[in-house]
Amino acid sequence: MLRLACSLSIILLSALTCACQRTMYNNLSTKSKKAAELYEQADFYYLRKDYRSAVSYLQKAIKKDNEFIEAYFRLGNSNYRLGDTLRARSNWEKAISIAGESPGHSYLHYYIGELYFETGEYQKSKEAFATYLELNKANSRRKTDVKMRYKSAAFAISSMDAPLEFNPRPVGGALNRFALQYFPVMPVDQQSMIFTRRLGIDPSQDEDLYVSHKSADGDWQVPVSLSDHINTVFNEGTCSISADGRMLIFTSCYGRQGYGGCDLFVSIKSGSEWSPPENLGPGINTGAWESQPSLSADGRTLYFVSDRDGGFGKRDIWVSRKGANGNWTKAENAGDVVNTPEDEVSPFIHPNGQRLYFASKGHIGMGGFDIYFSDRISQWSTPVNMGYPLNTGKDEVSLFITADGSKGYYSKELVDNNNQKRSLIYEIDIPETLRIIYKSTFVKGIVYDAATKSPMEATVELINLLNDEKLLVVSSDSLTGNYLMVLTEGAEYGLYVTRQGYLYKSLRFNYDKKEAGEPIVIDIWLDPVITGAKTILNNIFFAVDAFELDPRSRTELREIIQFLDGNPEISIRIEGHTDNTGSSSYNMELSGKRAKAVYDYLLANEIDNERLSYKGFGLLKPLAENTTEENRALNRRIEFRIVE
Repeated sequence: MLRLACSLSIILLSALTCACQRTMYNNLSTKSKKAAELYEQADFYYLRKDYRSAVSYLQKAIKKDNEFIEAYFRLGNSNYRLGDTLRARSNWEKAISIAGESPGHSYLHYYIGELYFETGEYQKSKEAFATYLELNKANSRRKTDVKMRYKSAAFAISSMDAPLEFNPRPVGGALNRFALQYFPVMPVDQQSMIFTRRLGIDPSQDEDLYVSHKSADGDWQVPVSLSDHINTVFNEGTCSISADGRMLIFTSCYGRQGYGGCDLFVSIKSGSEWSPPENLGPGINTGAWESQPSLSADGRTLYFVSDRDGGFGKRDIWVSRKGANGNWTKAENAGDVVNTPEDEVSPFIHPNGQRLYFASKGHIGMGGFDIYFSDRISQWSTPVNMGYPLNTGKDEVSLFITADGSKGYYSKELVDNNNQKRSLIYEIDIPETLRIIYKSTFVKGIVYDAATKSPMEATVELINLLNDEKLLVVSSDSLTGNYLMVLTEGAEYGLYVTRQGYLYKSLRFNYDKKEAGEPIVIDIWLDPVITGAKTILNNIFFAVDAFELDPRSRTELREIIQFLDGNPEISIRIEGHTDNTGSSSYNMELSGKRAKAVYDYLLANEIDNERLSYKGFGLLKPLAENTTEENRALNRRIEFRIVE
């Protein structure tokens, strides 16, 4: 289901089916009637794909006329079909040596150019394509293809002259223990890796999803089957895992009820158990082939590959988004900047949501499938080839990039010491010139009930404070309390943790003008709604020595209103606090005015004044000693407390 064509030979084979039809035998270059008859008999077998018989007759034809251009050409075609590229090359080069630069035989330069390109002889390929374009003055689809191929050969030459430092190495530990392992993916924290495992190269052998976890010292452990709910006797493979590691979307073929041979399914993790998979529905799946999913960090956009009608080529990348009702919208084509008339496969959307990696045969490259990336601000940018030696004349078809953009993981085919074909998972370093513009990090932890000390499920929201845009809403794990949120450079974030019957908690992360640093681990303790309980309003902002609310405060103010609307029986007091900069009387007045600004906002938004009060405490109740700027920032705060 997931097997991809493994070399540029598919293009050549496709082209050969449209071989120049110089089979009007009275137009052949030979003057020998017997040679022409043998050629005609060879054609009979060639068109029926009996290439060995065709070779036999063509060799006899050449014995009758060793200057027979078309016989050498068709002999090259036949040998190529039989997998003998060395003889095919010799046959075509012989035909060219006889024909020279005859416009009527320009097609010879096209075929030899394709073969040179396939074998990585890019300079010879470029020269052959240049000759073809010079001899062939008429516009044609092939001429357009040759121009593209000429550019690819030139790109390959320049790339090999300036190779990039990827430092590829097999992933260590116990990971690479099967005959074939490929399409690796990881949650954002990189503590586990899920991949497709096959026990051998025979296509009939079962594909399953396996997972390896990192030990405390960072070594990869022995992989195990991901779940009995997911793996079956049928094929499961090419998956995508959400940023927090709790939503899996994967390909399943034939073993489950679906819309076509291969459909996309979803499974949700609670604790250590994966739920029975569910089909993603008709917005995504059709009677065609759907596979190779990639889920955005917020879990609401899905990229995948399909060969359905309505695309730009054979296999295209498609996009679906999760609606407010939880259903996936009807998939749309990713567009002709990314997709081409050829195959595009294995999309991977980076956790920053702005860079799409994918493999393609249709963009300028080194041959076969190359890996590219495209950045999206308002629309997708022209794809960039990842360069040599990551890309070669062979197929490179998948790449996973870490949140900080520094490392990548992919599968690489090789032949082991026993002359057996294998694929291993490799790790690479991403050169600075190819790294993402906006890096991502993450915050994670456990949500606890502060009274019982037990982990619990809660709603976790991530909001861009600069424009009040809700970026992500997830739930902490109902069994473990675990949560994870991706934080990308270029924004200032508010994170809110809520549950009915509890005071909400807010956090702030400012990456608007600074780099995203190391991952952050913060456990959240939610206090039950009881008299005396209080929470810090971390996303209420004022200018220095001022008490007018900053526009960035609107997100927190809305949260307060929602909390009060959801708990109509309680009353709160808004409390203002300052650091020790300035006199006690000044700070007392400033803290009171700031608390009143929040109080007035809530009144203006129809919160009953009988449920509200405010008070300033100045510098009387610090959270930390006022010895550092960091501590003073903690002490400058607004809180609310539940009162009788």
